[in-house]
Amino acid sequence: MSTGTQHTTGFFHGRTIDELGEQLRREELRAVDLATAALAAVDALDGELNAVVTLDRAGALRAAEKADAELSDGLDRGPLHGIPVAVKDIIDVAGSRTTMGSAHFADHVSTSDAECVRRLREAGAVIIGKTTTHEFAFGPTGDRAHNGPSRNPHDTGRMTGGSSGGSGAAVAAGMVPMALGTDTGGSVRIPASLCGIAGFKPAHGAIPTDGVFPLSQTLDHVGVVAGNTADCRLAYRVLAGLRPMPSREHGSEVSIGWIPPDLLHPTDPRVTGVARTALDVGGIDVREVHPSGLEGMLRAFGAIQFSEAHAVHAERIADAPQLFTDDVLAILRLAGETAGWQYVRALGERDDWRAEVAELLGEVELLAMPTTCVTAPEIDQREIELNGTRTPVRGSLIGLTRPWNLAGAPTISVPAGTVDGLPVGLQLVGRPGQEDRLFAVAARVSR
Repeated sequence: MSTGTQHTTGFFHGRTIDELGEQLRREELRAVDLATAALAAVDALDGELNAVVTLDRAGALRAAEKADAELSDGLDRGPLHGIPVAVKDIIDVAGSRTTMGSAHFADHVSTSDAECVRRLREAGAVIIGKTTTHEFAFGPTGDRAHNGPSRNPHDTGRMTGGSSGGSGAAVAAGMVPMALGTDTGGSVRIPASLCGIAGFKPAHGAIPTDGVFPLSQTLDHVGVVAGNTADCRLAYRVLAGLRPMPSREHGSEVSIGWIPPDLLHPTDPRVTGVARTALDVGGIDVREVHPSGLEGMLRAFGAIQFSEAHAVHAERIADAPQLFTDDVLAILRLAGETAGWQYVRALGERDDWRAEVAELLGEVELLAMPTTCVTAPEIDQREIELNGTRTPVRGSLIGLTRPWNLAGAPTISVPAGTVDGLPVGLQLVGRPGQEDRLFAVAARVSR
């Protein structure tokens, strides 16, 4: 049984970026106040949650003072101006440690900003520090890192999910209103689901990955976690280099294809029920759809991720295997067994899957299913009882998210409700270029 406790929340819990921005512009708050509130929330809460690896107090306060000075001089950089954000610890922030959650990089300091971080700074955001990542972002549990596991604010004995677990916990606990993550097989959406917040993985390539340590370069996406859908959209537009514009979408009169999750991976029926019920709102037409080519999709995802991940780490595995956590070393060694022909064949199967998803999204406007097959497992748990069968936790967390990395399609997880007091996420998948519709529907169905 989990022995963790539910945690109190920080200043930003339940506050939207829009509201904070209005308060800044009305001079009811200063950016320095927001930065100070973020730092205080980390001090108060992070001893139990371990969401933050490196806190940049001086840098955050300097950036906040600059943001205040610019606003008072009439320079408004847009909706993120003066807003505190946190950055996953595989993303370069100049002058800050970037450890990748690994002993291999325990003392590594970045010399330049990743492009996504540069865009945040250009937008006036205030970077407060770096968040815990599963080692090298290679795991959906969030409990294997050199600096220890990140912990779920709903129950500190449970996983945040991974690999962007620290970002998920920091937002869910109200330390910051928004954080950067990455998503290769679900690493933004899984923590969003397990921690009860919103998490958005954009279309592949929509946000540059320059300066982000790779896991699997053809599957890697930079994404965002935030307290709500509107804040995800706002951050996405900044990061993708799009102008801040109000959406004209209302999310009504839309057709959604519900994919029964057990087609993809065995799923807790209570989780399925909560996620499906969230779609029961007016103006949404839900029909069941059954994708074909699922075996090829699974083969392709596995072969591509394993081949590309092993290519990144082959020398480290050979030269200093003792510096890896046991879980990550084991999966990297398994990844090394992928044959070249399997990778080549997988690229063709990926094209088949993308064509299948495009065809489905020609028949309906969005696809839907739960985000994860289960609610947050206990930290260190590696098997779970599911429908009377012992099932690996890893598959239960990535089973419903990985298809959409292979497809490269924009995908969001939003809170759908709870099972036994733990959050359940609903996942929506759309077409590139139709993100506003995806965000609008997500806002309507979010609980």
